[in-house]
Amino acid sequence: MVKNYKKQGGNNMKYALSEILSYHNRTQSELIPILQEVQAKFGYLPGEAMTNVAEFCRVPESKVFGVASFYAQFRFVPLGRKQVKVCRGTACHVRGAPQILAEVERQLGIKEGETTLDMEYTLESVACIGACGLAPCLMINEDVHGRLTPKKIKKLFAVRKRVTQDVR
Repeated sequence: MVKNYKKQGGNNMKYALSEILSYHNRTQSELIPILQEVQAKFGYLPGEAMTNVAEFCRVPESKVFGVASFYAQFRFVPLGRKQVKVCRGTACHVRGAPQILAEVERQLGIKEGETTLDMEYTLESVACIGACGLAPCLMINEDVHGRLTPKKIKKLFAVRKRVTQDVR
């Protein structure tokens, strides 16, 4: 169990981690399920939590970080409120997905795999979103946007540009 972290209620990370660990044995074989639960709780794997998981499972921190970085399901930074997934399937690729991804990166000011500083957007590319007839396309959370062009991307994220400029 995580030492001295058991507190009553709240969203305290240490308390939540104690709750997760209380259902597991202190073995290396529990590492992946524990990491999955930690990520489900926090939306990513905080460094402090991974350190505590290493201690709990009696393995070096490097082992925990190694496992977490090996599997694509784990992430080390929190996701933005809006997750932008650019399709890079064959149909989308042929119809301009690389240009769409480049334009989204320009509009959001981040690269693939990054989250905007305001935690509004996370950008990633995916193998296929299953909307090949709308190629090239992307999803923002659960909404599919298809038959995209760089001009349509500028329009799609125009509100963000205005908000960002107003803040400056």
